[in-house]
Amino acid sequence: MSTGVRSNESQEEPVSARVRAEDRECPLSTAMSYVGEWWTILILHDCFDGYTRFDQFEANIGLSSSMLTSRLKALVDSGVLVKRAYQERPVRHEYVLTDFGRSLRPILVAMAAWRNAQLAPEDRAMILVDTGTGREVEPAVIDTATGLPVSDPRFVFTAGPAAGEQMLERYRRGNGR
Repeated sequence: MSTGVRSNESQEEPVSARVRAEDRECPLSTAMSYVGEWWTILILHDCFDGYTRFDQFEANIGLSSSMLTSRLKALVDSGVLVKRAYQERPVRHEYVLTDFGRSLRPILVAMAAWRNAQLAPEDRAMILVDTGTGREVEPAVIDTATGLPVSDPRFVFTAGPAAGEQMLERYRRGNGR
């Protein structure tokens, strides 16, 4: 089954100044290098709501044009968005999610659900709904083999097959337990 996510061989990960050299193999650290900035999450939110044009992002987010240009360029450079012309005279571009970018949707959905779970239903300004029924959806991240939520303490991170020495050492110390 294809997830639409690019393989490691073709993926060029952005090197963020915030990612320490020893964390570059950590999936959490490298994921944050793609989406760790506040504005990036808001741009992605707009993309998932169907917005594609610079002026739409600018109006919705309220980010300065130079900062928005910088964030959009970073998302294009990292393969999350693709920039394509939609008008020739004058040339105007839109920013469209790639398969890799669309694979970020469950992360944004989980973040919104995490926050909404802390609020009373009447205090939720944005909710996820089933378009067929209009019913509010409460997403969960689960282990597909057991159906258990991954928040269950039995699930822990450990070094994987590609772990370098620092990652191996981290988990040799006993997972902090």
